[in-house]
Order: sequence, then C-alpha cells, then structure tokens
Amino acid sequence: MTTRTPTVVLVHGAFADAACWMGVISELRGHGIPVLAPPNPLRGLAADASYVASVVSQIDGPVVLVGHSYGGALITVAGAAENVVGLVYVAAYVPHEDESLGELQGRFPDPLLSSNLKEWTYPCDDGDPAVEVTIDEAAFPSVFAADVAVEVTRVLAAAQRPLAAAAFVETASAAAWLTKPSWALVAGADRAINPEVQRFGARRAGAVVVELPDASHAVALSAPRQVAELISDAVRATSR
Repeated sequence: MTTRTPTVVLVHGAFADAACWMGVISELRGHGIPVLAPPNPLRGLAADASYVASVVSQIDGPVVLVGHSYGGALITVAGAAENVVGLVYVAAYVPHEDESLGELQGRFPDPLLSSNLKEWTYPCDDGDPAVEVTIDEAAFPSVFAADVAVEVTRVLAAAQRPLAAAAFVETASAAAWLTKPSWALVAGADRAINPEVQRFGARRAGAVVVELPDASHAVALSAPRQVAELISDAVRATSR
C-alpha cells in the first residue's frame, strides 16, 4: 500500500469519448482526488492497452485505473504497470489472460447491442480496409443510454466514436486483476454488455461489487455520484 493519494485514470469505452466521465470527474475533484481522462484510440485491444499503459507510465506516483465497457479490457492489460495499485470496472468487460471479448461474451446470451451494430470501413497503414462498428443511431438510446435524457442521447448517438471490429477477437496479454485489487460496478439494466457478463468477470476477479439494478450502460453519465463513490472507495483502500 501507499500513503500517497493515487491519480485516477478514467478510460472510456466504445461509442463514446472521455466526456462521458464529466460528472464523475467533477465528483472526484470535489473530493480532492487527482483525475485524468485520456482519449481511447479504439483501434484494437493490444494497441489501445499499450496507449493507456504509456499514459500511466508518465504519471508520477500510484494510479487507480478505471475502465468503462471495452475500457475494462484495456485496464486489465495496462494495469500490469508497476505503479497501478487498483482497478475499477464500470459496466465493463473483465477478461482473463489469453481470453478475447468475443469468448467472454459468448458464454452468455447476446445483448441488444449485438443486433444493432452498423459496420463501416477505414484504411489501414498498408492501404487495405478494416472494419469498425457503431450503434445504429435509432437504437442508440435504448441500447446505450436508456436512463439518460433523450435530447442528450441524440447528441451521443450522432457523436459516436467507432470501435475496430478486431477488438472483439484479440486476446488479453495480461490479467492485472490476478495481482491487483479490483472493484466493479454492475449496471443491472445494461443492454450493451449483458449484466451477467459483468457479474461473471467481477466475481472471477474477486472484485468488490456494487450493483445498480436500473442503470443503463451509460451509468457514468446517469449516476456519476455512485460511480465516483466506488472509485473513491478504491482510492481510499489503496492509499492506506
């Protein structure tokens, strides 16, 4: 343990950007907790985890990594960094080492998200096209943010950041929760990641679990105080 307050690094998931943490950042800073919310490239598990790890490596002192959704997979890998002292999963995937998100999700019934993805293409460095996905704009409110104001969800739907499809098949090169303490918030009304997937991963990781039964996938936006409280618990536990 450390006697220095860790910096909280918030890692957003697919179909969103770091602004999804705005309420959580306000809550944490109101309690004197240092926070950083870097952009997530959303180009693939290995590359994105490396980017998060590079951010963490440039922070002086201990870090609590927080991942929402796909961001949970990234903190699982990047959390192996020496100065990471805790992991917090928010409506997130919690993969094991050598496990892909497709394999983890495949253990359980598909969420509504699976039938409402729209495929796009983008050019790779070699000039060949690769596939990325977004959520169908009409389905976005019910799939991603059913407990967020409609006028807000319309903006979120139009401003989605796509995820490279390859992210679902790449395997995690590490599982930091094997050696680092973890916490998890389960969104009980999530239609993007089956809540059973969240519960399974959290249980396997031995995480301290809080569940919000009526929360959507966008729980960081709809319930920032509760999300910040769980993160604060992790900060206190790792600052002793």
